[in-house]
Amino acid sequence: MNLKIKLLSIFSLVFLFSFVNFAQEEMTEEQWEAEMTSFKNKKAALESEISALRSDIDNLKAMNLKDPEECIDELYQLVGATRNDVNNFRKAVNELDGKVKRKEGPKDDRQADLNALKTNKISALPEFFNKVHNQMQKDLDNWVDAPKDVNYTVAKGDCLWNIAKKKEHYSNGFAWPVIYQANRDQIKNPDLIFPDQNFKIPNLSEEEKSKYEKLRVNYKPAPVQ
Repeated sequence: MNLKIKLLSIFSLVFLFSFVNFAQEEMTEEQWEAEMTSFKNKKAALESEISALRSDIDNLKAMNLKDPEECIDELYQLVGATRNDVNNFRKAVNELDGKVKRKEGPKDDRQADLNALKTNKISALPEFFNKVHNQMQKDLDNWVDAPKDVNYTVAKGDCLWNIAKKKEHYSNGFAWPVIYQANRDQIKNPDLIFPDQNFKIPNLSEEEKSKYEKLRVNYKPAPVQ
């Protein structure tokens, strides 16, 4: 009833403003009758809309809809879980998701953690299913471990620059200090290395890659005299 009163009030105001506006203009009898017919049609349309809305309200009441919180509890009961169980599962999912995104290895351990989440019936809930069974598994599949440090045996004519420049190492001679720092126990002078020395070739961090790549790109050899 309140909705009907509001709509009729709006209609009345519109009619009143329109009437004032019409009163300020000269109109023929035919024009006046046309405007009145238009307003009657609008009134009928509004009354029809009110009737439809009231019908919708009656239908919703007849459906006897349950409280949303009760629906959630029933959904959790289907997988044999309580709200506390779901909260704990949500926490475990978020923690593992963070570890996978940060690549906190070993990767095999993270896969085992994810497999455990998959076997939990709570993972079948709409909130978790796609993330646990699809998204996180995809992230794990795309996780490529950086190769471990490799060893390199110095050959005749080698220098740290050339070793760092090799494609199987850094493809960048400017990164030679990384090899030097990793093998200070064998290298007393970076300009003096000897055949058959065995050096560790550590992986470059992202920061180191960026640093030495900038040096390589910005390097300008001295002009030939």
